[in-house]
Amino acid sequence: MSEVTSKEVLAQLSKVKGPDLKSDIVSLKMVENVLVKKGKVIFSINVPADRAEELEPLREAAEKAVEMLDGVEKVTAVLTAERKPGSTPVRPAPTSAQAGNVPPPMQAQAAAGNQKAGVPGIKNIIAVASGKGGVGKSTTSVNLALALASKGLKVGLLDADIYGPSMPRMLGITDKPTAQGKILSPLEGYGLKVMSMGFLVEEETPMIWRGPMVISALTQMLREVAWGELDLLIVDMPPGTGDAQLTMSQQVPLAGAVIVSTPQDIALIDARKGLNMFRKVEVPILGLIENMSTFICPKCGEQSDIFGHGGARSEADRLGVPFLGEIPLHMNIRTNSDGGTPVTVSNPDGPHAKIYKEIAGEVIARLDAESADRPQIVFE
Repeated sequence: MSEVTSKEVLAQLSKVKGPDLKSDIVSLKMVENVLVKKGKVIFSINVPADRAEELEPLREAAEKAVEMLDGVEKVTAVLTAERKPGSTPVRPAPTSAQAGNVPPPMQAQAAAGNQKAGVPGIKNIIAVASGKGGVGKSTTSVNLALALASKGLKVGLLDADIYGPSMPRMLGITDKPTAQGKILSPLEGYGLKVMSMGFLVEEETPMIWRGPMVISALTQMLREVAWGELDLLIVDMPPGTGDAQLTMSQQVPLAGAVIVSTPQDIALIDARKGLNMFRKVEVPILGLIENMSTFICPKCGEQSDIFGHGGARSEADRLGVPFLGEIPLHMNIRTNSDGGTPVTVSNPDGPHAKIYKEIAGEVIARLDAESADRPQIVFE
């Protein structure tokens, strides 16, 4: 059976009438970002922001139309909208609450007593975040997840960076996930259950998606994946403090957040923003990690503080949050991550694996300390 093409998808979608019930959604130029990969089809339908809820049946009709094509196994259609200056962006769970600088969905969660729908089978969800890119957050996430698994815990890893997924390469996974109905099966790497947008698209394919489409994809990768029973799900968050971070914080009962930063002031400024965002949505801060804390020459062993040293520790003390540890800038950490063999599994008894395992122990201790105040998890 030949692979379905984006041209065939568009031809099928041209049979779906638009909101005016006269022209079709393709001729109306409502269909965007059609991605086809091994029987999986993803596309967005651009609609007026104020009609998003009303046009949900249109999205369902588009999905059903594409599902009729031979060779299509799974279809994901997402309603997205242009945001006009001064308008409110489309959100998965809009609310009319308004007060101060806290976005409405945050207040709705607070008013509801943090009653967020949990993910069945997952005991704890931890976000690993940074205020900016380039600080080694993904390398930290994968090694932290593997270090936690080495302590006998059942651990999953969600690569939530839609625009720059890196877990397929870091874990050396080249397979594609299978699906039963709309539920995807996670892939496995070194004992971790893993899901990433990188499994669904080619590594060099740019994800040119608007915020609402990213949010929908994140929600599906979290809630429409057969994670099974997990003690911990580590979420490698995208950099920044935008819609993706807010959605994860608002819709998921996060047990805590780990903030990754490099030592220099410019990185700590952004790390502070990320930390304060989690505080605003009442997610416990499990602690700060200083990555690239110092450079150790692989030939002579000399230590050089290229990015400074101790900045994250000082910031943690100033903000009154735990400091989880320092990770050096070392060639082995980088090359093993690029090669799909993270140091925690390629050299589990080495000095770098030891650091990650010590940090994992600190994270477990902080989880235990926060358990009494953890928000109640409600399954839907």
